[in-house]
Amino acid sequence: MKLNQKERIALKFIRNSLFHGNKPPTIRDIMNALDYQSPRSAMIIVNGMIDKKILRRDNDNNLKITKDPEESKINAKTVDVPLVGYVSCGTPLLAEENIEMTVPVSIGLAKPPLTYFLLRAMGNSMNMAGINNDDLVLVRQQPTAENGDKVVALIDNEATIKEFYRAGDTVILKPRSTNKKHQPIILTDDFIIQGVVIKTLPNIK
Repeated sequence: MKLNQKERIALKFIRNSLFHGNKPPTIRDIMNALDYQSPRSAMIIVNGMIDKKILRRDNDNNLKITKDPEESKINAKTVDVPLVGYVSCGTPLLAEENIEMTVPVSIGLAKPPLTYFLLRAMGNSMNMAGINNDDLVLVRQQPTAENGDKVVALIDNEATIKEFYRAGDTVILKPRSTNKKHQPIILTDDFIIQGVVIKTLPNIK
């Protein structure tokens, strides 16, 4: 089942809206995403996809995706994931000023309905774990971790990537580096886990 360019843009916009946990988009939201001047033009696109059984409306008249067309099995389904920079001290990780861009990531990696972000690694404290300076890491946002997970931790308002281990009331954040200057960080609960590293991605800078 073929989609035209406007239908593909609308479908991706709807998918992103649902993925990121926001309310389903309105016709006016879709109108703006398609750069239309009239809600009627957006309604024609939506009704066309309803006729193709790609979209449906639930009992509250909200849009739902019923299936993606065959075309999207070739062009992998993606969601837009925010790419944050090196993160300024004291600035919340996903604050607007940190977001450089959004990057389409396959839902095979960024699996709905969980929330993800991309972070630029800095330094060589995790180079033995395959995370090098300027690499991008895909992070699943969550406040907890299991032993052995690579985490993004906020310590003294600064983000760092380390390997997580808990022993009783003590947490050890271990570097995995060829540089011996990097030493384990020993903490109690005076830090915040921002998320768990899912994958290291090629640098797209």
